[in-house]
Amino acid sequence: MLDVPLLIGGKSCPARDGRTYERCNPVTGEVVSRVAAATLEDADAAVAAAQAAFPVWAALAPNERRTRLLAAAELMQARAAEFIATAPETGAMPNWYGFNVKLAAGMLREAASMTTQINGEVIPSDVPGSFAMALRQPCGVILGIAPWNAPVILATRALAMPLACGNTVVLKASELSPAVHRLIGQVLQDAGLGDGVVNIISNAPADAPAIVERLIANPAVRRVNFTGSTHVGRIVAELAARHLKPALLELGGKAPFLVLHDADLDAAVEAAAFGAYFNQGQICMSTERLIVDSQVADAFVAKLAAKVATLRAGNPEAGDSVLGSLVDASAGARIKALIDDAVAKGARLVVGGQVEGSIMQPTLLDGVTPSMRLYREESFGPVAVLMRGEGDEALLKLANDSEFGLSAAIFSRDTGRALALAQRVESGICHINGPTVHDEAQMPFGGVKSSGYGSFGGKASIEQFTQLRWITLQNGPRHYPI
Repeated sequence: MLDVPLLIGGKSCPARDGRTYERCNPVTGEVVSRVAAATLEDADAAVAAAQAAFPVWAALAPNERRTRLLAAAELMQARAAEFIATAPETGAMPNWYGFNVKLAAGMLREAASMTTQINGEVIPSDVPGSFAMALRQPCGVILGIAPWNAPVILATRALAMPLACGNTVVLKASELSPAVHRLIGQVLQDAGLGDGVVNIISNAPADAPAIVERLIANPAVRRVNFTGSTHVGRIVAELAARHLKPALLELGGKAPFLVLHDADLDAAVEAAAFGAYFNQGQICMSTERLIVDSQVADAFVAKLAAKVATLRAGNPEAGDSVLGSLVDASAGARIKALIDDAVAKGARLVVGGQVEGSIMQPTLLDGVTPSMRLYREESFGPVAVLMRGEGDEALLKLANDSEFGLSAAIFSRDTGRALALAQRVESGICHINGPTVHDEAQMPFGGVKSSGYGSFGGKASIEQFTQLRWITLQNGPRHYPI
């Protein structure tokens, strides 16, 4: 069992009132982590520590920030085994956490490369002798709120570019993956970023609303970034708006995967299976809607069903498990209710659907219609539904018939045709002949509609985590009307 303290001002500490909560392995029920349950005063202390550290961190030369972030990337990768050891918190497969560490270290390296790319510009002025500039400067304290499903990637993303831009950070850890989020903070601390540059707050599940509200309301917090469900994202957005804090939100998705009549079906099947079922479909970009031209739909279903039958879910510690566990048994019950609703209304269960506690077998349904909850609701589980259309325009209409707009994919041998179609898909991300699940540290990552607004990743993040200022220098006399 792991003890998970808070990280405030460079020091490990318990909650002020000594309270803790326990996080259990969703498969075995065994306690994995005993976690400090922060008080409101702990939240205030974390922000105060970040505020105190801000002047020194912001004043560092860009290459010094680069050096420290690169050191953190190397240390994170060197401690991969420690990160993988925390996987029982969420029931994920070890290979998922290993991939998380690799991409998260890449995010730190990409952020390090951005420290010298925070550029301003000189703007011509109509005032004689006025030299006008637009400068980007650090904002101050950034609040990051990260989820459990890709815990190393998404928590690191909440920190990396804010730090590169010269800000200090408070990360509110997920209640479901507190140990891994706390380990990220320790790696950054051990890499020498400096006391208070990164602070980690964990809280009991029941305390989350009050802790989040307290953090957002703190005057020293200047920006908020949140990755998580659309439901909670709306709450965060409302709180941020109430306090006039800009927020970057990456929320839910229900990614469409379009298969045109000329697609390479074997390639499409491999990408669809990966996108729909990797990490038990618990990825914001997961393929949820397979939108297939009727000419090839039957062949596609048959090929995909055969592939899905080889993907056994089980205890991640079992040698024959290809897929792991859902985050908890309640997730399985919720997803099973969505499947039962669809089947009761006429959908065909092609393969899967079995649930035992938190273990759910990968599931494929055919013939899903708008009358079924699965047509619109995000399952956030190992479930893909197939819908058929006649021609590209029908497929596009189905793809855009969703409140979400994060990731999408199109498979076609005619890449020009696919590219034209991609520009009409209502999503922040679209991959041609590739899976919906894909991320790279340097790419702009964000959604539209109910999937949020703003973009993480590389240069796109600079706008989110800096303040644009107009500064003038008057050379010589200036005329005034009075």
